[in-house]
Amino acid sequence: MKIIVDYDNVEGKALNIAAAKYLGDFVIEINFSDNTIKIVDFKPFLSKSNHPSIKKYFDEKKFLQYKIINGNLNWNDYDMIFPIADLYKGKI
Repeated sequence: MKIIVDYDNVEGKALNIAAAKYLGDFVIEINFSDNTIKIVDFKPFLSKSNHPSIKKYFDEKKFLQYKIINGNLNWNDYDMIFPIADLYKGKI
């Protein structure tokens, strides 16, 4: 599954993830293309999920395998991905 970004920032440009840095305990600092920085805690989402394809990322080694692909934060070829608008709000 590939999320097509249609979320626009205030300048009318498509908003993308420019960089992401793991801070520990399933928290990622996300830098967006408009220079906004958000810190997103994925732990509550992962710990509540009962779905095996999501729950497996509660293993920190698997969680750390994220990549930025086409401006999206992506795990294992779109196995797990979140809407950019939600990440930009700092919550999932």
